[in-house]
Amino acid sequence: MTRPLQQHLQRFLARRPFRRRQGGFTYVELVVVCVLLTTLAAVTFPVARYTIRRQKEIELKQDLRRLRNAIDEYKRFSDAGLIPVEVGTDGYPAELENLLEGIQLVGQPPETKKKFLRRVPVDPMTGEAEWGLRSYQDDFDATSWGGENVYDVYSLSDAVGLNGIPYSEW
Repeated sequence: MTRPLQQHLQRFLARRPFRRRQGGFTYVELVVVCVLLTTLAAVTFPVARYTIRRQKEIELKQDLRRLRNAIDEYKRFSDAGLIPVEVGTDGYPAELENLLEGIQLVGQPPETKKKFLRRVPVDPMTGEAEWGLRSYQDDFDATSWGGENVYDVYSLSDAVGLNGIPYSEW
């Protein structure tokens, strides 16, 4: 190398630090971020599971209320003499399907039927449209249906609610 070029190169290197920091993250910064994200996820997942379960419980309460209101309305109609009462039913529907298919009202044209439900709701705890049934003659906590009529409905789930009461007792 020539002398002026060598001197110029030495002056240039003397002004610049030998090692400049490159853009990016260090390993320690990445580890800290991963630990923070893992901690947040560990806190969030149980809360999300609790929220989903709580929403299913709210849906179960609404579905039970809807079914029980339909049974009660059927009973009111039969007590008022608007529905012919079958022997042994005590004015309650003989089966849950009667609330769906509709019942011929007394004194109305044959094509007119009163429907009490549009569909049987799906039990959110079991995922099926099947419910436990109790007749008026059964005990209040019976788990088998006597078959005389439909007086009450309950969930067939064996799980226990957030309040400590089994879903089948709601």
